[in-house]
Amino acid sequence: MEEKNLQNEALEEKARKLLEEKEAESRTRTYTGPVGPAVTILLCVWTAFQLYCTVGPISAINLRAVHCIFLLVFTFLLYPTHKKERRVRRLPPVWDLVLIGLSVACFGYLILNYTRIAQTGGRVNRMELVIAGVALALAFEAARRASGNLAVLAAVFLAYNWFGQFLPGKLGHNGFTLKRVLSTQFWGTQGLLGTGVGVSATYIFLFVVFGAFLKYSGFSRFINDFSLTLVGQTPGGPAKVAVLASALMGMINGSAIANVATTGTITIPLMKQTGYKKEFAGAVEAVASTGGQFCPPIMGAVGFVMAEFLNLSYTYVMLAAVVPALLYYLGLLFAVHFEARRLGLSGLAKENIPDAMKVLREQGHLVIPLVVLIALMFMGYTPLYAAVIAIAATVAASWLRKDTRMTWDKIVAATVEGARGAVSVGVCCIIIGVIIGTVTLTSLGLNMGYLILSVVENTNIYITGLLVMIMSTILGMGVPGVAAYVIVQAVAVPVLIEVNVLPISAHMFCLIYACLSNITPPVAMSSYVAAGIAGSNQTKTGLLSVRLGLVGFLIPFFFLDNPVLLIGADPNASLVASLWAVFTACVGTVALVGGLEGWLLRKASWPERAVLIAVAPLMLYPGSLTDAAGFAMLGAVAAFQHVTRRPAALS
Repeated sequence: MEEKNLQNEALEEKARKLLEEKEAESRTRTYTGPVGPAVTILLCVWTAFQLYCTVGPISAINLRAVHCIFLLVFTFLLYPTHKKERRVRRLPPVWDLVLIGLSVACFGYLILNYTRIAQTGGRVNRMELVIAGVALALAFEAARRASGNLAVLAAVFLAYNWFGQFLPGKLGHNGFTLKRVLSTQFWGTQGLLGTGVGVSATYIFLFVVFGAFLKYSGFSRFINDFSLTLVGQTPGGPAKVAVLASALMGMINGSAIANVATTGTITIPLMKQTGYKKEFAGAVEAVASTGGQFCPPIMGAVGFVMAEFLNLSYTYVMLAAVVPALLYYLGLLFAVHFEARRLGLSGLAKENIPDAMKVLREQGHLVIPLVVLIALMFMGYTPLYAAVIAIAATVAASWLRKDTRMTWDKIVAATVEGARGAVSVGVCCIIIGVIIGTVTLTSLGLNMGYLILSVVENTNIYITGLLVMIMSTILGMGVPGVAAYVIVQAVAVPVLIEVNVLPISAHMFCLIYACLSNITPPVAMSSYVAAGIAGSNQTKTGLLSVRLGLVGFLIPFFFLDNPVLLIGADPNASLVASLWAVFTACVGTVALVGGLEGWLLRKASWPERAVLIAVAPLMLYPGSLTDAAGFAMLGAVAAFQHVTRRPAALS
């Protein structure tokens, strides 16, 4: 037992180091002396301010500006200037104190003078241009520390404002003055204080804090234990536990990488002990954690952002995401099941499975906050109001049993962890403003669309989708899920709408591929963290992740021109037609996975695998003829396998 605990501790330490390499919020400084408690108090003040702003009167621009101040202050306090800088300090460096002062001064000046400048039509003097330039430089320095990849991408977009005039064809423009660019990026509502930081100041912050409160209430342990009771004894049980637990946690915290590093330390060793290869174990965890970002009902907070962009209710967006998420996780569950059958693996022994009734009796109350959250949103309350009430409900629910009770220390710890976790994503959202500001000022989104459409003859919807998929995956690489979606929707969604794709289909298409960039080589960050925990080859784990998540890469193409797979998106589809389309899509998903994994009722030969893979698009595409052909081919393979399989395979 002691040896097992030591192994778990070693794995947790390994995961922590991997997370430090990949996830910015884990690379932060720790302060000794009076600065440490001061930072804790300041983080709690920030959280209290954000909670107040959901119900208190404050203008959107002032909320965003104050949010930027907090984000920049904490970035310069917590994130080291360079990798070799010592993490444990008594005081912050002098230069960081200077940067903090400049951050407060620049955005404080904006708060005091924004109304006056807006009333004059955006006229700014030379000093105000200097302030804008300093603020822009501060944002880039903060992004460099918290998310190096995104800072480089934003720098490329910023340079496009001036150098785009030298590009030929549709990607070129007439050029812009320094004054015009700085005014747009700082004093406008499409730059640093645009949509990105608006999302961070509302949805992202509250739901990251909510996720931290759920964690400290013991919700994570409940998910693991309950998942074990459901599928722990089935073939490949530990892998199925990883899928369920990672899906539930991923939809709440919205960070695939952090989810891999936390749940993976438990699930990956279990899968390896059961008999799965280490590459497969790492890939399963990476794929499961990634899908949580578009899994209802919370969708890692990105669903609320999409609802705002579409000017629709969150319920509409959530329902539209149900089938893609269902097919994604159905495919992953059958992948681990077929792999277990192919390898002859069994589930966990009964004595290692917790009693279901005991788990529900002792921990079931921890699900109350999620019920409260969903119920309030269905009753018509805003997601922000529902999130605040759900945070309070988390504390209240934890007090229903002594062993889950959140003491004052736990409440403070959850508040601090949630606020710290929101910093790196928030800084990404600030610098995203540079990208969106450039896209707006230069009409890059429209020009990119025209360029793609000029390449595609007759505006073929599928070839356009393929090009948008590539663009979405590239733009989303190395960027947190919500931030990736905000970038991608600004550039890619207009392209799809131009070829008559419904707005909800276009947004869902881009969201899924932005999230899947976490498992797409060469920057498959979730896969690489999982590979580190599993001790597997990074490249093999990344490629296997793509194979296991292939359903997710295919599904969006099937709702581009026929949105029946997005519940509620097609007003002409009847309930029966929608349910039938979902059923046939599920059958197609199972067939695809069977073909890829080489198993249906028994081990499949290569011709059988080819037929199963061919069945998938026929069943995924809504249509009576394709459904009939798909069922016929699948039935033929199943019947042949049933007749020819050995008696041993029947057991």
